[in-house]
Amino acid sequence: MPEQARTPRIEPRDGGPDMVQLVTPEGERVSDERFDPIVDGLTQEDIQGFYRDMVLVRRIDNEATALQRQGELGLWAPCLGQEAAQVGSGRALRPQDFAFPTYREHGVAWCRGVDPLNLLGMFRGVHNGGWNPFEKNFNLYTIIIGAQTLHATGYAMGVQRDHAVGTGEPDRDTAVIAYFGDGASAQGDVGEAFVFAGVNNAPVVFFCQNNQWAISEPNERQMRVPIYQRAKGYGFPGTRVDGNDVLATYAVTKAALDDARDGQGPALIEAFTYRMGAHTTSDDPTKYRVSAEVEVWKLRDPIARLRTLLARSYGVGQVFFDACDAEADTVGADLRERCLALPDPSPLSMFDHVYVDDHPVMTAERERLEDYLGSFEGAHAS
Repeated sequence: MPEQARTPRIEPRDGGPDMVQLVTPEGERVSDERFDPIVDGLTQEDIQGFYRDMVLVRRIDNEATALQRQGELGLWAPCLGQEAAQVGSGRALRPQDFAFPTYREHGVAWCRGVDPLNLLGMFRGVHNGGWNPFEKNFNLYTIIIGAQTLHATGYAMGVQRDHAVGTGEPDRDTAVIAYFGDGASAQGDVGEAFVFAGVNNAPVVFFCQNNQWAISEPNERQMRVPIYQRAKGYGFPGTRVDGNDVLATYAVTKAALDDARDGQGPALIEAFTYRMGAHTTSDDPTKYRVSAEVEVWKLRDPIARLRTLLARSYGVGQVFFDACDAEADTVGADLRERCLALPDPSPLSMFDHVYVDDHPVMTAERERLEDYLGSFEGAHAS
């Protein structure tokens, strides 16, 4: 087989002409008649809120990475560079909507009101999640790659059967959003979710953060066509948006969620972004990608882009930006202090929620572990 057929170049690395963009990397507002009305409905305070969200999320992310490097977390999955994709889509959700994340949606968790300490607690190994999914309408992090797309589709089909779609009641109509990465798009679960969502016209938005690297594999080795074009084969629309543009991401996601709530069925959004850091803290990206590529994407930084827009087009001054930075330092210091104060769980607590009722195998294993722990002088079994 010819080399070109085995490793095709699917498109330019700038997103191509089909990509929706409302703010350029230089911070200039550009027009798109499809989505301008949505952005025009935002106040300056709303846009400044997006900036604050992204600054705080990046600070939380950096603090967690530092804690892992210092041995306080077992692992961390950074979202550096993907803040606009997450904050833009997260702020497009209504309270009754339900989100199904992977293990990297720290920005969406922030938008849904999940205490970031709960995220760190999971990676510290003191609990399995730490928040009530139905309190925040934000599911627990899903480690199994792509599984959450099936969960989201099933939930969306349930919403249909609860008659909470297309009623015309803004506080009742519900949409679902499923987050996944470009690497997960190759998983069978994702394809199956697309099939079920399409044939059932389920009110679910599939939101793919294409950060262009499935750990060490680039897009060219994962797909022959852009991700958003796959939707057509399943019978629903696909859109590519500049994932480093928070206004475009917000507008495109809001439009798709509104359509889902109105009963128009599923949609696929490909947020074209870049993973500026490692896949996880156990990964070394310098082994498989060149630094020049990273430097190019640093010039497309989502936070710097919005900061330039706010300063040039809205006259926002240094006082606001300094206040966001100061708040971020406070949030980071508080998060570190609370993380280090998390108590270690009892070893026996691993048995507490395996089954609803007592189970003879679990009972026997718990007793054996209890005897083992009790064999150490001064040990506390519970």
